Amino acid sequence: MSFPIELIFAVLACLHSFVSPDAQGDALLAMKNDLNASADQLANWNPYQVSPCSWFKITCDGNNVISVSLSSMGFSGTLSPKVGVLKTLRTLTLNQNNLTGTIPDSLSHLPNLIILQLASNSLSGQIPEHLFQVSKYNFSGNQLNCGMISQPCASDSGGSSRKPKVGIIVGIVGGLLGLLLLGGLLLLLWKGRHKRNRSEVFVDVADEVDRRIAFGQLKRFSWRELQLATDNFSEKNVLGQGGFGKVYKGVLADNTKVAVKRLTDYESPGGDAAFQREVEVISVAVHRNLLRLIGFCTTPTERLLVYPFMQNLSVAYCLRGKLKPGDPVLDWPTRKQVALGTARGLEYLHEHCNPKIIHRDVKAANVLLDGDFEAVVGDFGLAKLVDVRKTNVTTQVRGTMGHIAPEYLSTGKSSERTDVFGYGIMLLELVTGQRAIDFSRLEEEDDVLLFDHVKKLQREKRLDAIVDCNLNNNYNILEIELMIQVALLCTQASPEDRPAMSAVVQMLEGEGLAERWREWEHIEVTRREEYERRQRRFHWGEDSVYNQDAIELSGGR
Repeated sequence: MSFPIELIFAVLACLHSFVSPDAQGDALLAMKNDLNASADQLANWNPYQVSPCSWFKITCDGNNVISVSLSSMGFSGTLSPKVGVLKTLRTLTLNQNNLTGTIPDSLSHLPNLIILQLASNSLSGQIPEHLFQVSKYNFSGNQLNCGMISQPCASDSGGSSRKPKVGIIVGIVGGLLGLLLLGGLLLLLWKGRHKRNRSEVFVDVADEVDRRIAFGQLKRFSWRELQLATDNFSEKNVLGQGGFGKVYKGVLADNTKVAVKRLTDYESPGGDAAFQREVEVISVAVHRNLLRLIGFCTTPTERLLVYPFMQNLSVAYCLRGKLKPGDPVLDWPTRKQVALGTARGLEYLHEHCNPKIIHRDVKAANVLLDGDFEAVVGDFGLAKLVDVRKTNVTTQVRGTMGHIAPEYLSTGKSSERTDVFGYGIMLLELVTGQRAIDFSRLEEEDDVLLFDHVKKLQREKRLDAIVDCNLNNNYNILEIELMIQVALLCTQASPEDRPAMSAVVQMLEGEGLAERWREWEHIEVTRREEYERRQRRFHWGEDSVYNQDAIELSGGR
């Protein structure tokens, strides 16, 4: 088999969840109903989605829902008691809606809840006492009874179970202010003795987290700037949505067009400093074929990145999008240019960045096109960036089904060679114009996975059936064959057998492909002959040993 049994199980799991949403999904659907959400507000919250983890405004850790972020959505219903089913929930934000009714006591039964934002609604009644133990809560702007005076309606530092005396608080605050004043004077004296050619320092505006960090030319935006630029993050400005969050088209005050990525994984303790460190790493990765980072924005509950707007959108859109008259169609020379540009960008990330950067989600949707149709790799470094609260070994697989390397799917450990695998699948997308995984191919008794589909047609020498029909026969069949060869070398089952991206660049430029391809063909012929030999023995029933070997061959090793 071309892919390990783990990938097949993963696909089957997706199909199963298509008709059987879990208890978390049921609870979220009950919440949607009680919120009186309109048809277009939470459109993809339905029982036929693969998983609640793919729903709008939902964040998961593995298969567990950990964040529901529904601020400023215009809901006018009530808060469903079914929310108590979400035992792994850490963040619930419903502030600035028009919710009525009481706060259900079931919220008190969420052991992992650390952020609860219900401010600026029309809630009434008594607040369940246990909710004051949540680390960060805000009930202000409602008609709620917050209880005793020692329990304020808003808290940034934690519950009110600790009740220090006013005198102690005043003493501590006074001492801290004195230290800050002294430190400020010393800092001014120190800065006066140094040259003024230091990197520019950006300070967050009031109402955002108060931190300082030097980034040279990287700009720190205020939340208000990006809110105005995107028309309050309007759905009509959504350019795309992926595992890291939504991307919005925006126009800054100086008429600069930008793309604003609103990250979904942000609620980590101490994550702001780590986020900024990772942003700095990404900002110094500068290459013609990498998406340049303009700036960023952080608030206590938000993480946003600002990029230049790519007028030709993504490769995936140009291959399979709902193209309108006048929209670009990728011809074959442009596809070759995209293949080489993407390879050069990944080579830079793997071999010229310190520390090196592994993308972990290489696909046509993450390769953007500038005004000259030059390939620009986007979302690089984001997999690491949103995992800063985790250990160095990331066990949560991030990526897109059909693009994920088999060893990454089975072990959760990524490397440069997992990117090489995803790049190989992207080459097949460029040649065929098809998706990496497509269940509609089952109707024609073809392989669901694009990799298996192309490999079978290549083995049968049916290259004409591989090429995207939108090319209208305007291509060089030899160049098609060479690109498929590079793709199959990049998608070998063993990561050690895959070429480095520097070698891929050389092969695309015409160096070293023939020798590598002959080795691949020899290995493939030997492997297939052995497989067919064992299959014959299995069907003939020569002995139990051969039967066992045939069974094992079909599974993971």
